[in-house]
Amino acid sequence: MLREVKPQYTSDAMRAKVQGTVLLECVVRPDGTVGDVEVIRSLDSTFGLDQEAIRAARQWRFAPGTRLGEPVPVLVTIEMTFTLR
Repeated sequence: MLREVKPQYTSDAMRAKVQGTVLLECVVRPDGTVGDVEVIRSLDSTFGLDQEAIRAARQWRFAPGTRLGEPVPVLVTIEMTFTLR
């Protein structure tokens, strides 16, 4: 991973004191950007935290995966944790 972006809490989720983890499955493209993102374990579909996790994951950057020296798409799992301080 070259760049990690933390997800933002929505104000509704803060008021509801929602905490936990969203599990995302992402395709890292040959250029290191994140392509398709799918929620495989939802934390909250009501207060927008799943969408915030997806938005943050799309901003991550990775060193491209390679096969035989050529950059290839790679499937990765990202865990986004929401914790109130």
